[in-house]
Amino acid sequence: MSLDSLKSAVPDYAKDLKLNLGSVIGNSDLPAQQVWGTVLATAIASRSPIVLRELEPEAKAHLSPEAYSAAKSAAAVMAMNNVFYRTRHLLSDHEYGTLRAGLRMNVIGNPGVDKVDFELWSFAVSAINGCGMCLDSHEQVLRKAGVDRETIQEAFKIAAVVEAVGVTLDAEAVMAAE
Repeated sequence: MSLDSLKSAVPDYAKDLKLNLGSVIGNSDLPAQQVWGTVLATAIASRSPIVLRELEPEAKAHLSPEAYSAAKSAAAVMAMNNVFYRTRHLLSDHEYGTLRAGLRMNVIGNPGVDKVDFELWSFAVSAINGCGMCLDSHEQVLRKAGVDRETIQEAFKIAAVVEAVGVTLDAEAVMAAE
């Protein structure tokens, strides 16, 4: 399937999502690898079977095997890290922040693709998962690497639209089954 079939599945009441989906993916100023890695990582993070089923094949067609694997790795490691660091941040007992994490996350140091791309994908997944600590951390790494705010915003625009489309289409599927 494809981006076009996903857009056509969006109901009329969510027309803005359909338009935004086309623009944040189809009209992005980001290089193709950054766009499609962000799309794949956020489609996985959205937990929407419909969105993932429609976007994964197109992302795979636009990404090298290394980038495809790295985008999936970003979604996987951030699924763990976002829960861990968000919980640490939300706990009233700040002593947890002094404890060793003890979690393996080697892929962050050696993702197999350009570090900026991996950080951008990790940032976008963190936006969906709502981890402020991870958002701040990845944003700082990106900014230190010379990435401008507009580029970073492109990633979280993709995340926002992919997540919203997933929520909408999954809700429609449930309501249609009733």
